[in-house]
Amino acid sequence: MSWQEKINAALDARRAADALRRRYPVAQGAGRWLVADDRQYLNFSCNDYLGLSHHPDIIRAWKQGAEQFGVGSGGSGHVSGYSVAHQALEEELAEWLGYSRALLFISGFAANQAVITAMTAKEDRIVADRLSHASLLEAASLSPAQLRRFTHNDVAHLARLLASPCPGQQLVVTEGVFSMDGDSAPLAEIQQVTQQHNGWLMVDDAHGTGVIGEQGRGSCWLQKVNPELLVVTFGKGFGVSGAAVLCSDAVADYLLHLPAILFTAPVCRPLRRRHYVRRWRSFAVMRVMHGAKNWRHSLRVFVPEYRICRLRLLIHAAPSSH
Repeated sequence: MSWQEKINAALDARRAADALRRRYPVAQGAGRWLVADDRQYLNFSCNDYLGLSHHPDIIRAWKQGAEQFGVGSGGSGHVSGYSVAHQALEEELAEWLGYSRALLFISGFAANQAVITAMTAKEDRIVADRLSHASLLEAASLSPAQLRRFTHNDVAHLARLLASPCPGQQLVVTEGVFSMDGDSAPLAEIQQVTQQHNGWLMVDDAHGTGVIGEQGRGSCWLQKVNPELLVVTFGKGFGVSGAAVLCSDAVADYLLHLPAILFTAPVCRPLRRRHYVRRWRSFAVMRVMHGAKNWRHSLRVFVPEYRICRLRLLIHAAPSSH
């Protein structure tokens, strides 16, 4: 079978199963409304949970960063792509979330792939929640380590897997808030079991950071756990783009010497400006995220009741020419 025949067969199978995907371009999106094909839709599909991607002060800071630094990274962090603004953002994130260090990445997917690849070897074992994000499971399956999956949020099953002999180290991988079902991991119990078996815990809190916990500090802060590796992303609660891995000084130095991180381009330049970092800390965290307390409360109250949520959004909808 040729490459083209292989591709055609795969597409035919998807068509037969009515599973062929397509993308729908939007003329205006990520806010309360989507506009596509000259029609307006109430938006329940985006990850911009608090609407910060359209906040005027955030947009203003983004523009200021682009004007000073341009819109490309210009190189990997070990060449010319790491600036004082990158450093400031890492320091702010580490202080805010209670860690020694933070390392920036272009996306959460890239962060998960790089960290799992860098941290594990052939003799190690990765024990991941069965419903973990594709970026976590794909990285684990492609790594040289053994991959075992535990039943979703089943701490007893996790404990049994960790108890089986392993010649190397064990890394437990889960999410703070699971993106598809919206439920949370019992992080305190998971961390306790992991520590009992001398393992390390990695938590991807893409959907919790900015939305839950004090000032939006996320799932780990809310559940009072401190995993060895915490991944946060900026495209959900923060409304921008990029990601960071929070860890100890030693782990950060270790990661920085490995190819998966060594040749990675940092977060894009408009986010780099020190003024943006300080503005995010002083404005977005202290003012917007404080103000977003009501928005986070609204998410908890209205999202489970779609009809109430829809009515509230329609009543308070901004005027539109569409």
